[in-house]
Amino acid sequence: MTVSLPLVLVLGVIAWATVKFLGVRLWVVAVITLFGFYLSETFLAPAIDSGTRTGVDVVNRTDQP
Repeated sequence: MTVSLPLVLVLGVIAWATVKFLGVRLWVVAVITLFGFYLSETFLAPAIDSGTRTGVDVVNRTDQP
């Protein structure tokens, strides 16, 4: 059985659990989110995207025939 979850959903659940159970302040979450948005506009965005896709492929083992 194959289950497919969007990465953004998984990250959202992790973020919610972090705020709920580890007591991370909401302003810290806002700062990290803004940092991510600003980082996506830099020259590092393609490398981050490629690394994320490679990591997901490794986890899902989609690179094997």
